[in-house]
Amino acid sequence: MVIEWLKFKVSPESRDQFIQLDHEIWTPTLEQFPGFLGKEVWISPNHPQEITLVIRWETRQQWKSVPQNILEETEQKFAQQMNNHRYEMIETKEYQIRKFPNS
Repeated sequence: MVIEWLKFKVSPESRDQFIQLDHEIWTPTLEQFPGFLGKEVWISPNHPQEITLVIRWETRQQWKSVPQNILEETEQKFAQQMNNHRYEMIETKEYQIRKFPNS
């Protein structure tokens, strides 16, 4: 399994709107593609301006096979819906989950 880890900076007042629109726009788009396993939204009580998205993919190849034009169109739709609420992706990471057989 591969984890796509994205951290965003938003105003605390925009946080709920960002999360709701992400659920309405981004999640259904990603669900259409093979290998998408799910997504979690992490918020911190100590950093109300940060949102972390943890997206699980079966393989890196499946994740990276999502067409770029779909990503761009989805981001454009999301940005339009966010209207005047500014947000910024401030960090991206990739992780692999490793499990070892029980001995």
